[in-house]
Amino acid sequence: MSSNKGELKQEKEAQKCPECGSTLLVKSETGEIVCGNCGLVIGEEAYDMGPEWRAFTLEEKAGKSRVGGPVSILHADKGLPTVIDKVGKDAFGRKIDLPTRIQMLRLRKWQTRTQYQSPIERNLLQALAELDRIADKLHIPEDLQEEAAEIYRKALDKGLVRGRSISAIVAASVYAACRAYNRPRSLKEIASVSRVKRKDIARCYRLLLNELDLRMPIPEPKSYVSKIATRAEVPEETQLKAIQILDEAEKRGAVVGKDPVGLAAAALYIACVLTGEKKTQKDIAEAAGVTEVTVRNRYKSLKEQLNLDV
Repeated sequence: MSSNKGELKQEKEAQKCPECGSTLLVKSETGEIVCGNCGLVIGEEAYDMGPEWRAFTLEEKAGKSRVGGPVSILHADKGLPTVIDKVGKDAFGRKIDLPTRIQMLRLRKWQTRTQYQSPIERNLLQALAELDRIADKLHIPEDLQEEAAEIYRKALDKGLVRGRSISAIVAASVYAACRAYNRPRSLKEIASVSRVKRKDIARCYRLLLNELDLRMPIPEPKSYVSKIATRAEVPEETQLKAIQILDEAEKRGAVVGKDPVGLAAAALYIACVLTGEKKTQKDIAEAAGVTEVTVRNRYKSLKEQLNLDV
């Protein structure tokens, strides 16, 4: 019994700082046990977390580093390819003899040919190239590209691409990703840079919603105001006024069942009139990508329901 009490006493003393008696002990990444009160190093277990080589310049560090890029679903092989390089030297910098070079060139050629053997891999390679092209044209950020690639991979695994246009499914995946993240891109915008028609993209989008059980948030007209205002060169003060108008319209239920782009364009036009900004309905309609009739009809509806003196 006495021996057990002695062990407990030693254990409690070991958990205290011998300098200040504090029990606030912190273990660092390198294995050192440090008192959080006075900073005394109580114990150390040195862990070298760095590489085994040394480098004194950035170029030398880059040359010795053996890590590659991060894994990404934006690549068909997820960023983990096996590549036979063209360099005709071995690891020690010595020149490789001619027969070995010829053999390596032959292996490199066959490695390139057999890299994507199955139809699914070739389909994915073509689809991701099309996704990269659309994203470059529309300036879509990387997180949306990854979401679109994930949606396309799910559609490919479920067999939805079979018998359908790869470009249409890719464009529909991009549209779905933008809707999911509430970063509006209209079907018209995506169709303008895609190789398929708008109705084909819409059909494939509905297919993805039904088959993949995707849940999309309802688009808000406010999210379109900034984009339309930037194209029409409308100042920020007018944009804020348009958002206030849309907030009031939402409270009164005036946005239900209406096209969010048309509502945003009409609210922005009303804000231009109220702030004295000289913009016509044609200017706003062209910036929003809708007709003047749409802007005029939404303008009249908002004016009546909000009792605006415009």
